[in-house]
Amino acid sequence: MRDVLAKYAATEVPRYTSYPTAAQFHDRITEADYRRWLSGIGRDDALSLYIHVPFCQQLCWYCGCHTTIVHEYGRIAAYVKALREEIGILAEAVPVHGEVAHIHFGGGTPTLLAGDDLTGLLEALKSRFGFRDDIEIAIEADPRTVSEEVAACMGRAGVTRASLGVQDFSPAVQERINRVQPVCTVAKACEWLRAAGIDAINFDLMYGLPGQTAENVAGTAALAASLRPNRIAVFGYAHVPWFKKHQQVFETGSLPDTAERLTQAGVIADTLKQHGYREIGFDHYACPGDSLATAAQTGALRRNFQGYTDDPAPVLLGLGASSIGALEEGYVQNAVRIDDYTDTVGKGRLPIVKGVAVTGEDRLRRTAIEKLLCDLKLDAEALCAGTGFKPDHLDGALRALRQPAADGLVELNGRSIAVTPEGRRFLRNIAVCFDAYWSPHEARHSKAV
Repeated sequence: MRDVLAKYAATEVPRYTSYPTAAQFHDRITEADYRRWLSGIGRDDALSLYIHVPFCQQLCWYCGCHTTIVHEYGRIAAYVKALREEIGILAEAVPVHGEVAHIHFGGGTPTLLAGDDLTGLLEALKSRFGFRDDIEIAIEADPRTVSEEVAACMGRAGVTRASLGVQDFSPAVQERINRVQPVCTVAKACEWLRAAGIDAINFDLMYGLPGQTAENVAGTAALAASLRPNRIAVFGYAHVPWFKKHQQVFETGSLPDTAERLTQAGVIADTLKQHGYREIGFDHYACPGDSLATAAQTGALRRNFQGYTDDPAPVLLGLGASSIGALEEGYVQNAVRIDDYTDTVGKGRLPIVKGVAVTGEDRLRRTAIEKLLCDLKLDAEALCAGTGFKPDHLDGALRALRQPAADGLVELNGRSIAVTPEGRRFLRNIAVCFDAYWSPHEARHSKAV
């Protein structure tokens, strides 16, 4: 590793699943704003829906998600009732549109939902919003909760893609992160899902966890590839104990340092590519025949709150506690606390607590960032001219890129930018040059690598 790369790897920068990022959300965005934005959805606009299920059976020490531990199903059942109420309220606020193209159940652990509840939610969504014939219905799954019966229920409900949280296959690392799931558990889950007709399977892997080494993450990547998931997402552990108190169980000295994290990320990438996976952006990998790989090749790759995606919908609506929606006019977030969420929808109101309006300047910079993250290149002058801005409007960002260019991360040719192979790992550092809100002194984001 070149020493200069450590500087970029250790920098805290946004993941850019939105722009402006969630750090710019504020409580001056109201339900009235959201309803006004919803009214602007076009007749032909396809919808994407995200449904958050904030429950787990056991807390993983690395977790940074909005979730809570539940030991009896009554709390989940009450939450499902609230979700159905929100579906009705939201559907009434949405005008005629192009139906739903994509649904993603996230968590938490959505596979804790009883089969009847999962089916009932999907039936409610279909009846109120309408589904496209080629709809993708994806669900995040803890392999420890996927039985043959659960997989069969998912298949009957219409689920088409399952994303399994694998993280690491090393027994010692699993013990340290409080997530013990042997390889056989994950393999069996894959077998049951495929038998149920759910052929599209994703894995999530992590690096930077306590006890991880380059050797064991390479082994995890090889084992993961042997199970042939269609996609693999690789995330660096974000250590934020001031925000997620349970992470205090990890002593800072037990975590891999910046150089080791960068090595681990590189080893995983090399291993997956050796097994035939194509690198997508800076943290996703896909089989050559997967639609994500096709989107990357054809210029149709996009980025949203689920990371890299081929989801074509221009509107993302979030349902459930803490979920985020994205519309042309801006972003909105639901109440994070479950009680606040259920109380609000129980009163017949949309549970919006914050968000941010998007300006024309934001849209320009959002497009520039997305093109860099997805296409690894950008013609800034053409983008500005095509969106009504002066050709030199983004020249400040180009000046900020001179140092990354000198360090070999990008190549600059006039107002055109091309990310180098070495720069791929540092796409977030490159994108931040276009972020008008980012401050290097804010400790609000995860490390770049």
